[in-house]
Amino acid sequence: MKQFFGMSTQGNLKEAAQGLHQPQFIMLLSNSSQFQSHVRELEALYPGIPSIGCIGMGYHTQVAEKGVVLIAFYDGVAATANVLEEVSKVPVKYIQRLEQDLEQVGAAQQNTVCIDFCSGNDACVLTTMQSALRHRNISLVGGTGDAGKVSANGHVYEDAVAYGLVRNQNGRVRTYKENIYQPMGNYRFIASQTDKSKYVLGALNGQSAKQVYQGILKVTEQQILTQTFQNPFGKLCGNDTCIISIKEVQGNSLVCFRQVNDSDVLMLLELADVRATVQDTIHRIQSDFPRPSAVFSVNCLFRYKLFSERGYMQDYLKDMTALGNHAGLIGYGEHYNNQFVNQSMSCVAFE
Repeated sequence: MKQFFGMSTQGNLKEAAQGLHQPQFIMLLSNSSQFQSHVRELEALYPGIPSIGCIGMGYHTQVAEKGVVLIAFYDGVAATANVLEEVSKVPVKYIQRLEQDLEQVGAAQQNTVCIDFCSGNDACVLTTMQSALRHRNISLVGGTGDAGKVSANGHVYEDAVAYGLVRNQNGRVRTYKENIYQPMGNYRFIASQTDKSKYVLGALNGQSAKQVYQGILKVTEQQILTQTFQNPFGKLCGNDTCIISIKEVQGNSLVCFRQVNDSDVLMLLELADVRATVQDTIHRIQSDFPRPSAVFSVNCLFRYKLFSERGYMQDYLKDMTALGNHAGLIGYGEHYNNQFVNQSMSCVAFE
């Protein structure tokens, strides 16, 4: 299989699609003002071709902050695209669509991946999708788009998750997650006074979450929202660590970008050696696939901001070209199998 990347900084979809012939699966990354028109135009250009889309920035060798991006797979791909609706209430109501699509595409663990773009309620959505994907051990990579809208097959949806099932007909697929953080000291906290519906973290070890965070890192309240780039929280998930970013300060509480529950065990994280971590990811992928045909990734908006502030974003994209054709989305939350994480990168590599 092969991967196509096209972009137009002016939002001209036909310009972005130049050179794209006989695609078998398309991902649309658009801007908020043109999203709906781009969805319609894409379907008119490639009628009946499975497609999903969201509002967000795309990247290849550079980041397209505005305009429109198309990322497509062709030449050896079997794919289908669909949507689960009412994700804030009852996403399970539509799970039969995913089950039928798995059957239709002939999904198998070694050669199929699910790529999703979600409008919100990500943790619940991933749990729901996992109930169908786990029966075939299908991996998932995806992220959250902006403005609460996604698209599938020429239609725009709100309160939904759009997904594509992509089967590599000429080789394997494998998914990866990258964490550029490590535990800071021996800080361990028991979360309490949480509000799961609003992602509020009220207390850590019985004390104000805001005051605990400020006290350890010696930052003002105004600095908390930028300090989270360097020092997010981490939640233990088996042998893995799921990153939890701080969204805002609410009184003495912290509002996060993902759900925290009472009695969750949290740790404080700090940046590791970012460049060394990226090189390790590249080497892991190359070890599995010496010459991958394509890599699609989702990078967190906070990683993009952090890398940009440190003058590393362009070097990061250059480093990733060691894998060949690498492209992706800057998301507002990252999906890796059944995990909804922050400040991470998840990706799928195709043999």
